[in-house]
Amino acid sequence: MPATPDTVPDYDAIIVGAGLAGLVTASELLEHGKRVLVVEQEPSQSLGGQAFWSFGGLFLIDSPEQRRMGVHDSLELARQDWFGTAGFDREEDAWPKRWAEAYLDFAAGEKRAWLRSKGVKFFPVVGWAERGSGTAGGHGNSVPRFHITWGTGPGLLAPFIERVRQGVAEGAATLAHRHRVDGIIVENGRVVGVRGSVLAPDAMERGVASNRDVIGEFEFRAPAVVVTSGGIGGNHELVRRNWPERLGTPPERMLAGVPAHVDGRMVEISQRTGARVINGDRMWHYTEGIQNWNPVWQNHGIRILPGPSSLWFDAEGNRLPAPLFPGFDTLGTLEHIQSTGHDYTWFVLTQKILEKEFTLSGSEQNPDLTGKDIGLLLQRVRSGAPGPVDAFKQHGADFIVASTLPELLAGMRGLADVPFDEKAIERSVLEHDRELDNGFSKDAQLAAITSARKYRGDRLIRVASPHKFLDPKSGPLIAVKLHILTRKTLGGLETDLQGRAQTADGTAVPGLYAAGEVSGFGGGGVHGYRSLEGTFLGGCLFSGRQAARGVLADL
Repeated sequence: MPATPDTVPDYDAIIVGAGLAGLVTASELLEHGKRVLVVEQEPSQSLGGQAFWSFGGLFLIDSPEQRRMGVHDSLELARQDWFGTAGFDREEDAWPKRWAEAYLDFAAGEKRAWLRSKGVKFFPVVGWAERGSGTAGGHGNSVPRFHITWGTGPGLLAPFIERVRQGVAEGAATLAHRHRVDGIIVENGRVVGVRGSVLAPDAMERGVASNRDVIGEFEFRAPAVVVTSGGIGGNHELVRRNWPERLGTPPERMLAGVPAHVDGRMVEISQRTGARVINGDRMWHYTEGIQNWNPVWQNHGIRILPGPSSLWFDAEGNRLPAPLFPGFDTLGTLEHIQSTGHDYTWFVLTQKILEKEFTLSGSEQNPDLTGKDIGLLLQRVRSGAPGPVDAFKQHGADFIVASTLPELLAGMRGLADVPFDEKAIERSVLEHDRELDNGFSKDAQLAAITSARKYRGDRLIRVASPHKFLDPKSGPLIAVKLHILTRKTLGGLETDLQGRAQTADGTAVPGLYAAGEVSGFGGGGVHGYRSLEGTFLGGCLFSGRQAARGVLADL
């Protein structure tokens, strides 16, 4: 039976949103004996929000996993990378900078031990995401820091879901699904609760858009309201409205990397209380999106997590300039793509590269890691592409497979929206192959591949050995049409280090807190302009903890 004002007991806090940040906040408050109400517009089968669909990547500094892989990391090096990547340059970045410092301390300190105490474990090979813009002090990770949760997103969610459900069983917590918040109640200058609409039950599968049929109203009260409602990636109108000039013209077509309920509603609702939104023009979208051949939500896109070896071409057939190689600089690549006047690009690669370097983002695309299946996991080091990757190769609308380069180019013509320079692509492939006639090369991408293979993890399961594309032994040839894929909001509600929502004059909105993506993962923009990856889930964890501590301090 849905919760109603008559059946809900007194609560210490109301949490708006049952994603990772909200569940962490609730768990922390329950651990300290507080009573919590979690209101969520989606049905119970969607508990966990976006984190359920995630790859489970977490940013850690100087971890045992890194050291076992021969990686020497430090807080100082990570800070250099973070601030070189973030590019903080606004007055509004005061709180985001402080959040960045605090988060780095967390990632280098208690983060791993705290998660391990909850039963969270990590895959032993550390990934190297966002390899950088080519300078030591600029954008990118100097070393591998991407730790994959054993169990991916569902594995990370599990202990927090378990704790909240335990709270429900004990009578200390209530999960009010199908409760959409339409307003935050303010009395005498203080937030005292939420009101909204009760939505009709919906038996849809997780991720599928649920109905918005209103069957009732609600009003709940508590001395603290914590907004953890996520970003705007499912609302492409809002994405385009906030699109910054520095990234060019918004794409005419974008794939949806998140479900439709990631709609940004609570940002405007929170603003009505006086809460300040900053850095709304900062966002994080991927350039390696492909149409999901077996979609869950409308316009469902999947991101390829690429190794560095595919040749990358724009829609007109020009090779992307260095250092815009696969996996190096997401927003730098996005900016370049939008400057071309087209919103798609091409990977050209070989079967050998596909088998070694193509990983698909998401829990459902990695059944070995998600299901903790050792036998299935071992297939990653054997010949042949992983099952989900091979399924996209067989069924994906964006994949072309051919025995020869002329056949591949003919297939690309069939998918192209604009004419492209076939001779330019052919020339780039031949030039690449000639560079492999000896051990020397002036090609920056080949140099990056050689450097990457010095890392044990890349050599083992991530980066193919350099080879000629036109060598039949490495074939067949493959081309993939890549689309822009919406994902994360990097700006949001400005908060202090304990999650208190801030007003334009720098004071807190009494009783209102925020955590997760709606707060730019902390402070209104802890990442600045760019992410180092593995920091989104980590930002939900850290900001959720901090918001809970803010509530506890104020109560």
